[in-house]
Amino acid sequence: MELRHLEYFVAVAEERHFTRAAERLRLAQSGLSASIRALERELGGPLFVRSTRRVELTEAGRVLLAEARRTLASASAARQAVAAVQGLLRGTLAIGAEQCLGRLNLPRLLADFRLAHPGVEIALRQGGSTEIAAELRAGRLDLAFVALTGAASEQLDLIPQYVEPMMLLCRPDHWLAEAGAVGWTELRDEVFVDFHRGFGAREVTEDALAAVGHQRRVVVEVNDVHSLLDFVGAGLGVALVPGPIARKRPDQLRAVPLTRGCAYNWAVSVALPAGRPPSPFAAALLRQAGPDVMLAPEGAIAGSGR
Repeated sequence: MELRHLEYFVAVAEERHFTRAAERLRLAQSGLSASIRALERELGGPLFVRSTRRVELTEAGRVLLAEARRTLASASAARQAVAAVQGLLRGTLAIGAEQCLGRLNLPRLLADFRLAHPGVEIALRQGGSTEIAAELRAGRLDLAFVALTGAASEQLDLIPQYVEPMMLLCRPDHWLAEAGAVGWTELRDEVFVDFHRGFGAREVTEDALAAVGHQRRVVVEVNDVHSLLDFVGAGLGVALVPGPIARKRPDQLRAVPLTRGCAYNWAVSVALPAGRPPSPFAAALLRQAGPDVMLAPEGAIAGSGR
């Protein structure tokens, strides 16, 4: 079994289409099809159910997909490790992150990394923490900066960075804008602007609400910080957000603390795949980051999600 056959298989499985997979791999479709047929003969059964419009994985294909991704990730890590030992760190650092992670200056961190390692390209993937975590588990990222809760952290090692309180964000003319602190009772009749499910701030809020049995109505869902601030500023609802987001427009919006009885936090971590050492790229980034992002001692990764 050749690694390139596994790479071709993964591309077809992800694209669900031979033509798109061939374009992604920059191969002739006939060559791609022949490679997949050779892999199927070697494994003794079909990996795809083919149709004129798309292809679907068979049960054998679904089993192989997870193993193929792990095998390709391990092969890549082996190549990177040898290059690192030789002082020739080259390749691609694949990193995931949510937007607006408080004290983390990701642009500066990545710019400094590029200066230190000009042979390494950077591929940044932004999205909700839950989505980013899935990409990390699948082996498509080297590391990620996320705010995860509960089951979303499974099969990941988390290196805690810092914790921020969640706060109410509203317009200056809102009736709660001058309150010293607010609780669930005051928020009972409010409507909310929030991130889509999967974003760290949304998930910790849902967990906090579920713990006390409180119901709320979300009327606007967004996938970026600036849209959330715009909608709250337009008066379409209030929002529960981490402190760094709540303080972004102090001249236009008001941040109000939550009472002790309903206070909860948003925690940012570095996430790595559980059960294996960081890739050479990830290790180099963490070493460079210094006191803001620390690599835990070997064998003692803090906050394991396992």
